[in-house]
Amino acid sequence: MIPRPALWLGLAGLAPFIWGVATLLSSGLSHITLSTVGPRFTGPYVLISYGTVILCFMSGVLWGFAARGAEHGWGGYALSVIPALWAFFFVGGGPVQALAALVSGFVFLLLIDHQFSRRGLTPQWWMALRLILTTAVVLCLALGLLLG
Repeated sequence: MIPRPALWLGLAGLAPFIWGVATLLSSGLSHITLSTVGPRFTGPYVLISYGTVILCFMSGVLWGFAARGAEHGWGGYALSVIPALWAFFFVGGGPVQALAALVSGFVFLLLIDHQFSRRGLTPQWWMALRLILTTAVVLCLALGLLLG
């Protein structure tokens, strides 16, 4: 069972992704957001910036898991840096390319999560939470691609 704090905070972390899609679906919401807080909190901009932050954050989480299994050598550490390096090298080149890179980055991240879980480095509930969050994130990013 996923601990409530992890579940609720994980779900709360979806808010910027959902907001980005909402501003793409609603021109009124997009206009209000543009006029009150600016363009970086609308549409593809918020999806790209927050997606990049979260992909890099997850590298740090994975690094922590790798440290728990330090006896496994380089493998866990090498896997843990892939999401941040992916964001650094591939997120850019305009909204379409950046969103596509983020979609694939989060899919790859889920595969890495699975590897850490198989090695026993994550809590038992980790994959259940990651499946929920990754599905929502990838859906939002894909909608950003389709609607943007």
